[in-house]
Amino acid sequence: MNLKFFSVLAIAAIIWVSCDPSTTKSILDTANTMTGGGTAPDLTPSNDEIISGLKEALSTGANNSSGIASKVDGFNKNPMLFIPFPPEAEKMKKKLIDLGMQNKITEFETSLNRAAEEASKSAAPIFIDAIKNMTLTDGMGILKGGDTAATHYLREKTYASLIVAFKPTVKNAITKVEVTKYWNPLVTTYNKIPFVEKQNPDLDSYVTNLAAQGLFKLVREEEAKIRKDPLARATDILKKVFGYADKNK
Repeated sequence: MNLKFFSVLAIAAIIWVSCDPSTTKSILDTANTMTGGGTAPDLTPSNDEIISGLKEALSTGANNSSGIASKVDGFNKNPMLFIPFPPEAEKMKKKLIDLGMQNKITEFETSLNRAAEEASKSAAPIFIDAIKNMTLTDGMGILKGGDTAATHYLREKTYASLIVAFKPTVKNAITKVEVTKYWNPLVTTYNKIPFVEKQNPDLDSYVTNLAAQGLFKLVREEEAKIRKDPLARATDILKKVFGYADKNK
């Protein structure tokens, strides 16, 4: 207790008997203010703040992920996202390599990844639309969940609708980057080989599913940053909500 505070208390004690309760409280409040005291701020986020903070975190993750994935080589040069030759056509790939068509295969794989990059430009609005409908129950489950709880929520709520909405975009992207121009010569050459099982994978579905899976991998990374790195919490609401979560694990 410092000298200033002690002095004020002494005066309060002397005049206690002559003061009504409100006057005494005023004196003590003044002492508290003089010593820099006061009621400690409540750092517990309100329900509205929890929902607002989680929506902001998910929106940030969705926008950042879409931005990363949609850049040139966002898929093509990222080993975590790279879309390879369709696995069901692996025999075809090996046979074509034997025929000296490695360069054509590389060109085709690049075109698949270009399609995913192009399609990813439209992903963020689809995610954001789902984020708007988050409930308090959803929010508390995410806040108290594991390191990927928000990503799991977003995947659970959006994956089916994302695929439906994404597929036409992927189809257009496949046309735009001319995937079939690289695919048709490969499949035509292969299907002319005697006694082989004819190949014709659904490239639209293949790219759509792997593009969506790739985006969720990025969302998961973005969530991990916000949960584990205080510096990634760029706004006051993120600091408050996830700071509270840190203390209540």
